[in-house]
Amino acid sequence: MTVKANGLSAGLFLQLYASVGWEPPGIEQVQTALENTIATFTAYDHDTPVGMVRLIGDVGMSFYIKDFAVVPEYQSKGVGTLLLNALEQYIREHIAPGWAVSLELISSKEAVGFYQKHGFEERPCEWDGPGMFKMIR
Repeated sequence: MTVKANGLSAGLFLQLYASVGWEPPGIEQVQTALENTIATFTAYDHDTPVGMVRLIGDVGMSFYIKDFAVVPEYQSKGVGTLLLNALEQYIREHIAPGWAVSLELISSKEAVGFYQKHGFEERPCEWDGPGMFKMIR
């Protein structure tokens, strides 16, 4: 398995997005999202793309994991860990020395254990309320 940074095309995004059963947005919307993404990471099994994740955020205090998808046949085989490790390494290499930044996400119910295993905390907790989101159309 290999991970390539910043090579995710809109077409490949749509392919991987749909592979996990998500209803894909239109290609123009994906192109706009990719143009405004800090970094993308794509996992390959030889030449076959098997997973992706986007990193978005303000590059100073907060980063956000978006569109983290691993082809079902490759789930629970280390692909997600490879992608997450590449993403975290990218952040470490691009923040100023001494900075601490937050890495946030909204997890599917099925992936909560995966994220906890990698050091993420659930919300709400003792000192923070629940994560929230709102779709705007």
